[in-house]
This record gives sequence, C-alpha cells and structure tokens, in this order.
Amino acid sequence: MAKYALTATLSAIALTFGWMQVGVAQPADAQLSAADGPQKQFWARRETGYLPAADGTLLRYSVLLPAKTGRFPVAFIYSGYDTGSIGGPAYLKNETAFSVDLDRTLLANGYAVMGVSARATGCSEGAPFDFLGAKYGEDGRDAVEFAAKQPWSNGNVGMYGWSWSGMSQLATASDQPAHLKAIAPGMVLGDLRLDNAAPGGVTAYAMASHWNQFVHFTWNAVSESAEAEHDSRCLEQLKKNTQSLDEDSLGRQLVRHPLRDAYLEARRLNARTHLISVPVLSVEAFHDEAVTSREGYYQETLDPARTWLFQSNGPHDLYESLEFRKMLLAFLDRFVKGSANGFERSPHLTVWMDTYTSGKGMHDYVLGAQPGWHFVRQELLPRVTPVVFSLTKGGRLITGGKSEGEPDTYSYPTPGPGVNVQFEKDGWEPARSDWRKGSVAYTSDPLDRDILTYGSASADLWISSDAPNVDIQVTLTEVQPDGTERYLQRGWLRLSDRALDERRSNAVRPVLVDLPEAFKLIPPDAPVLARVEINKFAAELPKGSRVRLWIDAPSTTGLYQFSYIGFPAKNRIWHDSQHSSRLVMGELGGVQGSKQPTCKALKEPCRQDPLAK
Repeated sequence: MAKYALTATLSAIALTFGWMQVGVAQPADAQLSAADGPQKQFWARRETGYLPAADGTLLRYSVLLPAKTGRFPVAFIYSGYDTGSIGGPAYLKNETAFSVDLDRTLLANGYAVMGVSARATGCSEGAPFDFLGAKYGEDGRDAVEFAAKQPWSNGNVGMYGWSWSGMSQLATASDQPAHLKAIAPGMVLGDLRLDNAAPGGVTAYAMASHWNQFVHFTWNAVSESAEAEHDSRCLEQLKKNTQSLDEDSLGRQLVRHPLRDAYLEARRLNARTHLISVPVLSVEAFHDEAVTSREGYYQETLDPARTWLFQSNGPHDLYESLEFRKMLLAFLDRFVKGSANGFERSPHLTVWMDTYTSGKGMHDYVLGAQPGWHFVRQELLPRVTPVVFSLTKGGRLITGGKSEGEPDTYSYPTPGPGVNVQFEKDGWEPARSDWRKGSVAYTSDPLDRDILTYGSASADLWISSDAPNVDIQVTLTEVQPDGTERYLQRGWLRLSDRALDERRSNAVRPVLVDLPEAFKLIPPDAPVLARVEINKFAAELPKGSRVRLWIDAPSTTGLYQFSYIGFPAKNRIWHDSQHSSRLVMGELGGVQGSKQPTCKALKEPCRQDPLAK
C-alpha cells in the first residue's frame, strides 16, 4: 500500500475546536515529498529489540527517539501489522499500515515513538496466531511497563492509533498497566460478531477473509526491512508466523465459530472496557467501511468524566486527518506530558458534520479531511428525543398519524445498490434491473422544521414471509428539494436473530440477544416484529427535505459483503392498525446547523432520486 504525499507544511494547518487552538512543533523537514517514495529520517536515534512478555514470549519492538540523549514521554502503537519494525527501510518508503506523518508529528513534539508487534505477528514469537486472544491485553500491559523502565523513557506512556492498534489500546488499558497514562483508540471492533462478522446476525465474512491478505501485505514490509538490515532472526520468525496466520486466520476462525460462543465472547473487547481507568479519547467514523460505527458501544462502559468522543462522517482512516491531529496532540500533551493546556475542561463530545476533503491520492484523501461545520456538547452521551415516522399506505412515512393499508410485497432476495464500495470514490452503484420488484421504500412529506438527528436509529418493521428465514437491509436517506437523494446510514437483521434484550433496548436502539438459544424462525406468512438497528450517524435534515427508508436484501457497503440467505421468497411489510411499522430516529436539540447539507461530504454520496423517474 503506497503511503500518502503531502505538499503543505504542518504549520499551515490549524483548527479551532470551540475550546482551544493548538500549535504543533515542526521538524526541520516537515515539507513532505509530493510523491510516494523514500522519506528523510526524522528521528535522532532508533533502537530495536525484543521485550519479554510475562510468560517469556519475546515481542519485537522498535523505538524512534526525538533526541540522542534524554528521557521522553512515550507514544506507543501496538498491533499485528508492521508496528514492531517502524523506522526500517520499508517504513521510510511509506510502506506501513499506519501513518509515517503522524509519527513524524509526535517526534517533533517531543515524544519517543515506540511500536510493538503482537505475539505471533511480524517478528514476534508466540504462535499460534490468535486475533484479540487473552494474551493480547496482557502483552500490551507488559510492553507498557517495559517502555516505562527504559533509559530513554520518563515513565509516562500513552497509546495511539486506529483499527488493530485501536483495539490493542482497549485490550491493554483493560489490564490496567501502572504506567499507562492515556489512550486514544480509533475505529475499533468492540464486539467482533455484531460489529463485523455478522451485523444484525447476517453473515459477513468477506471482510475478514480479505483482511488476511492485507496482513500479509504489511508483513512484506517487515520482511523488506529485515532483509535490508540483515536481521535473520526476524526473517526466520516471520516464516513461522506467516504459516500460523494462514492456518489460524480470522476468516477461518469465524467459519469455525459461526454463532456467538465462548470463543467469540472471550474476544469481545467491550466486555472488559469498564475496567479502563485512564483518560480515553475515542474516535469514530460514521461510515467506517471496515468496522462500522457501532464499536460495541464500548464508550458507554467508561467513566464519562474521563472520556472524550470525536465523531465524523467519513472512512476508516479518518484518524489521519491533520485537523483532527490538533485534538489528538492536545489530549496526549495533557495526560501523557502533563501539560497544563486545559484539555480536561473541553467538551466531551465533538462531532464533525459534512466533513469533506480536497486531498487527492490514498492518504491525502484522509489527511486533508476537515469539517464543513461542527458542534460540541459537554456531556459525552447526550440525550436525544425520539422522532417517530409511521409507515403507511402509498409508500409514505407520516408523523402524528396512524398506519393503515394492505401490506407491501417485495421479491426476496434482491440486493439493494452497493454504496461506497471504492476508496476515494464515494457513490452509489447502479440499481439492479429488477429493483422495483425487489425493494420497497417509504418517503416522508417535506419536513416542516429542521431536524438534527444523532446516534443510532431503529426501523421497527412488522414483516412476514413465505420463507422460514430471510435477511433484511434498511437504508436511510434524505431526499433533498433539488431531487437528489443523500445516503445517510444502513442497518441489517437476520430475522431468526430478532429476539431483543428488552432491558437494554430503547426507542432508538434495539439490542439483540444474539444467542443461538434465542433464535426463532418466521411463522409461515404471519407477521413478526423485527427491529433493525441502524448504525450510529449524524445528519442535518433541513426544513423542506424528506426522509426515506428503503427495505431490501443486504448489499455491499464499504468492505462489507454479505452472505445473505439466498432462497427466493415473498416478503411483506405490514402497516395497519394492528401492526404499526415505524422508523424512530433520535433528535439532538440545541444545535445550530448549517442548513446546507452538501453532497461533497465524505461517504454520504448523492444520486438522482430513482423514484422520481
């Protein structure tokens, strides 16, 4: 994977989050190359080696130091990619899973940057490969304590990064290492099954299978650096780990564990995040193509007084944004460096709206991301007011009225159009030729007021089928006055997995039991209530726009490809006085919006309204 090129200096970037403006120290060579390729060394000294885990397993690490002497706060990144080899020749060619540019910024601001490869990955010992296994957090704890005791460390360690390195932070902090001061996890799987392997219970193993190839790709960078450095020990271990990765890959494990069981429960990070005691800066992308925006709702298990949440429309790698980086540095400076910058008094929730980019190329695309506008709230998890739209005859969504009319029938399975299936090319794929028979849609009248909807939503559908089990996809959109339709968010449900945890469910979020013993097939042609969770999002719906709900079979969304139940059926959506199907969204009050949502926002593409044709 080629890394980004940036032509502007970091000093040209500044963002006011409504609470402070943060300056960033610059390295002498902050001007990056305009093309992918070798970068200049930006550290004073590099140290590599192997640190011992508690059971004696040796984990490969690499640390980049900002000066040749001294003790520094440590910014620690930990994953199963190439993090234990940062600073090697491949890394300086931008051939790395994460961000050379972010590491450069951390070095320039006085941090030692330390990367560690998880056991059985890269050059670290410890086969077999075990994604998010029990040793993952324990090893992270041991690595933190190792870093704190090194002669180049002042004993204060903070963690950063997204995706696998975000998950490592939750696992590590749950084991409460003594010298860990703060974590900034982005784009994580809090619940491996419902966030990724089977959203709403619908099988979606493709992402995990393809991900295995990406791991191999990052290990090619490890191999390239090890060969250039004549590191035979690393190369020998890498061969063993490569074989273990293929034999025990995540894709294979998901096939072995297709339903929630002890194996998956042991790897559910949000089951232990209540143990985290350090400050947390959580980062979410609403349209995350790799892990979705659910994240197992782990933020709700944390201390709200010591947790900050940053959210935005956009993709998985939004963590790289240069403007977000101001917030990240302020957080790390306050809690790892101990700087008196006032971050602890900042609003606990920051939401970017209509985030867009002028950047071109794989990483300029996310480096240049910035909000069209934003809002902040002091509370971490603000309360929302449910806004209810009832489904009714004529394909309408109504407020304040009653459902009526005969059920609407559609042919199953006809997948809806794919959305955002290509990186950097946000958009809708063409609908299938039979889409009118294979889907139903319900559209509201023009709104009589502005609505800022925030958080999860629920499509509460009374549905029947002549099949014993089917998979449902719901797509929420905004139809703008000019005739364009803007994508907002999606949700999925396998109807046999519809049983709810009533104690934890609320009007805008159905919480599935998701245990095999709770599964129920559909009675023949008898309507059942199926509440479909629509993943977290935020959208400004101005007066005059219309809300639309599509219902069809699951289709490709980002990197998610679904193995939906494939036998043909006739499904019916009921909306009469006895079966009130509805859409429930959360409205967040007290926010002054832009009243001009844009079709240029990342991952919220527009298309011409197909129902207007």
